[in-house]
Amino acid sequence: MRGTRILAALALAATAVVGAATPADAAPTSPAWHENLAAPVAGQVNLASRAGTLTIADPAFRTAAAGGNQSYGMEILPPRTLAQPANQVSVKLAGKVPAGSDATVDVRASDGQQWTSWQDAKNAALDRPATQLQLRITMHSNANGAAPALSGLDVSTSVVDRKPVAKPMAALSYRVYATREGLVGGTTANGHVIVSNDHFVALPSGKNLSPKGSTQYSVKVCGPTRCETAPVWDVGPWNTKDDYWNPSSTRQMWKDLPQGTPEAQAAYLNGYNGGKDQFGRRVLNPAGIDLADGTFYNVGLNDNGYVTVTFLWTSGGGTGTITGTVKTAGDPLNVRSGPHTTDSVVGSVANGSNVTITCQTHGTSVTGTYGTSDLWDKISSPVGYVADAYVYTGADGQVAPNC
Repeated sequence: MRGTRILAALALAATAVVGAATPADAAPTSPAWHENLAAPVAGQVNLASRAGTLTIADPAFRTAAAGGNQSYGMEILPPRTLAQPANQVSVKLAGKVPAGSDATVDVRASDGQQWTSWQDAKNAALDRPATQLQLRITMHSNANGAAPALSGLDVSTSVVDRKPVAKPMAALSYRVYATREGLVGGTTANGHVIVSNDHFVALPSGKNLSPKGSTQYSVKVCGPTRCETAPVWDVGPWNTKDDYWNPSSTRQMWKDLPQGTPEAQAAYLNGYNGGKDQFGRRVLNPAGIDLADGTFYNVGLNDNGYVTVTFLWTSGGGTGTITGTVKTAGDPLNVRSGPHTTDSVVGSVANGSNVTITCQTHGTSVTGTYGTSDLWDKISSPVGYVADAYVYTGADGQVAPNC
């Protein structure tokens, strides 16, 4: 509602990353550059600079959903605006990586509208020419606690003659087993400290891990009673490289499994991989998603069970759509069957989530974060109406067609 026009809000949503205010955006980056990893970066998760290198800060640290016996650290470097669009990226790390530990570099790209999923940056082929790149470094120690120590990162970009990959118009949905993450006080893979009645999810791959505090990658979870749209803030359960929602051509591991089948599900139900996860642990349930407590109970679960998950970033969307951001005092925003407070609740959207507004209409007057208004927004996921008084669109008044 408040602010300038909607296009300004869309540009902000496409590029905003916690701790990523960057002078690099003021001066476009050349096709090759060096990242000094010893320099501090806002938003590091259990990483520290020591003796001119970047390494894991606390060897005892474990992320909430993944657990295991390897310590974890991650940082997202500030985004780089490219002097010329590129669709190929190569990186080379400098430093030491002890046997059994690992240090990986992922990249994501933006054409100024939307970030792609994270992917391995060693020799990354991008779906389409990008004007912005962002790099993420993830480390794990070995079982003895020895961790990588990295001093620098060389990056180069180029343009390769390649046909852009089109996304499907409809986002992919799969029915998977959900477990309750709980673990209040624990820390997620993006650095969020879990609170009571929290609203987020964990997926067993970091390809679509949102930066801390952002909803850049979100899913719609539909349980027994209602649906909720919630951000991906943790990696797990069981595996950390099982992007089962992707086709085998791009899936990180377990490429012989059908698309939409989590490895933990195949291991638990069918004895796949000897009934074990990627770390050799015996899989004790078929979970393909962890739900924070607030999300778990909000969708109607009282015990672990199957839910339908829609991976919202997999949609190609359409032209002319309007994006808004939900802002409440902290609770999820109800999605109703119509534009009135007396209409039935059909789902909810977590605070901070982005929503796609298909049209707007007038109904019950509501006082919310952005004042009092009788305007209601019809959103696409979950389908229904939300009070516009709780939605930031970058403009005062109506921004979408009449419903």
